[in-house]
Amino acid sequence: MISFEEFKRLDLRIAQVKSVREHPGADKLYLMQVDLGKEVRQLVAGLRPYYRPEQLEGKKIVVVVNLEPATLRGEKSEGMLLAAQHDEDVVVLVPERDLPAGSPVL
Repeated sequence: MISFEEFKRLDLRIAQVKSVREHPGADKLYLMQVDLGKEVRQLVAGLRPYYRPEQLEGKKIVVVVNLEPATLRGEKSEGMLLAAQHDEDVVVLVPERDLPAGSPVL
């Protein structure tokens, strides 16, 4: 659990998913290219059991952009997408309306 002060330091942005491909070394991971308005980053996300690539491509999502890059199974991840879980179901969080990539989430 993070504190409210830690939460306030998170930089949440709207990103548009440009492409999704299977991680070559992990059954549950995708490699996702996301457009943040001024840059494109790669995310490694454990969404393969819940989504097909075509269900994610083009979708606007919420991404934490001010995390240190991490290497997951040999691939660099430059952020973290937000998702919710209920029982066995996982759902990616999306904005209610169409907002430009890079828009801050307050």
